[in-house]
Amino acid sequence: MSRILIIDDESALLRALADSFRFESYEVLTAEDGETGYRLIKDHKPELLILDLMLPRMSGYDLCRKLRTEGVEIPILMLTARGEEVDRVIGLDLGADDYVTKPFSIRELSARVRALLRRARPLHNLPDELRFANVEVDFRSYQASKGGQTLDLTRKEYQLLRLLVSRAPEAVTRDELLDEVWGQENYPTTRTVDTHVANLRVKLEGDPHHPCHLVTVHGVGYRWDP
Repeated sequence: MSRILIIDDESALLRALADSFRFESYEVLTAEDGETGYRLIKDHKPELLILDLMLPRMSGYDLCRKLRTEGVEIPILMLTARGEEVDRVIGLDLGADDYVTKPFSIRELSARVRALLRRARPLHNLPDELRFANVEVDFRSYQASKGGQTLDLTRKEYQLLRLLVSRAPEAVTRDELLDEVWGQENYPTTRTVDTHVANLRVKLEGDPHHPCHLVTVHGVGYRWDP
């Protein structure tokens, strides 16, 4: 469970964000001013900071500058006013990693938080190839075969399979798969993941209706069983 700190002096927004991220199983700390936020960072070492720029007692700009000067590398996601390009430029120059403009959707904010946390973690070693039963997959050349017959996998199917294999035996959520394989542009639905997994089962599994390798983890997502 990742620990995040949200600093915003709009109490109603702060409560709404905290409730939303707690619902997603994050550990959430909150502060309404920069100085309190700074102390929480020092005492609790959150893994990510959601930071409003206009704060009392220490602005978001000053807090961001102070953290980076002290060598604190926590990912920082700025909340900025719509159309204030200068705010974003200054914040990014001071060391922030990303920004969302107000008003924003919780879904977009959550996706950006997941992406920042993912980039902050050590990368999993992605396999170059996969062999099981009578299936061979080369992720570098995007070639695959089953029983000596060429398989026609799409690029997204290769990427999805490679990610699941790299994380085995861990279950990977649908949202994580969307973030990793599809990214944030033209954000698709989790149904997109289900469709691609179903297609992979048809192409790879001996019995796609009773898969042995691309296993559903109900209420979570999927995992790869060797």
